[in-house]
Amino acid sequence: MDIPAFITVRTTSSRLPQKCLLPFGEGNVIEHVIRRARFFGLDPVVCTTDNVSDDVLEHIARQEGVKVFRGSETHKLKRWLDCCQAFHITAFHTVDADDPFFDGELVKKRFALLSGGYDVVTPTAASSAGSASVGYSLTEAIVRKACALTDAEDTEMMWYYLDKVPGLKKIQLTDTDMAPIQVRLTLDYEEDYWLLCTVLRLAGPNAQRREVDGLFRRNPDLYQMNWFRNQEWKNAQLAKKV
Repeated sequence: MDIPAFITVRTTSSRLPQKCLLPFGEGNVIEHVIRRARFFGLDPVVCTTDNVSDDVLEHIARQEGVKVFRGSETHKLKRWLDCCQAFHITAFHTVDADDPFFDGELVKKRFALLSGGYDVVTPTAASSAGSASVGYSLTEAIVRKACALTDAEDTEMMWYYLDKVPGLKKIQLTDTDMAPIQVRLTLDYEEDYWLLCTVLRLAGPNAQRREVDGLFRRNPDLYQMNWFRNQEWKNAQLAKKV
């Protein structure tokens, strides 16, 4: 079964302007994320905004031959809901364009849990802390319910609104049993970009996530290139909470 992978992306990033358009491998960051999703057998849907600044993202999606949807700039949940309805999608997985080395195999395992009656499968703790290996698996029904319960115009921190749905059935699985590593593989700062470019050069664009993690185990000081940014990033995430 093809898993709809909603690649949530816009060009109006503040800390690292137009980070999704930075050169990366044989294209740019967003092209890499689209191609990596397809490599792992996912069905990419570029889910961007109706802001004119994101016209370039629609153009890239069409050039790459993948679906594209444009919706609310700030109401992320409504954008996802409208995207589901436009393409008759009942469940999907979120892939942030900020996460160029997401774990395609882990996405499949998380998404499969929705068939067990869950509404939401959340990222692992390590992924949410900056390792950026996997996103959220969600049903269209739970997104619809969350939208119906809020009149907020900004749902960037969407988990806050999902948690308000009565009777929500969600699960967060533990990380792998392999010893955890310190690594920050999300793209928000210039230092993140240089580390990700290093990983790309050493591991290749379609490296399995275990190969990427192995790179850091073999080079235990590599993570320090951008690790000092992680607390700043966490603080920014907390500040966005309602």
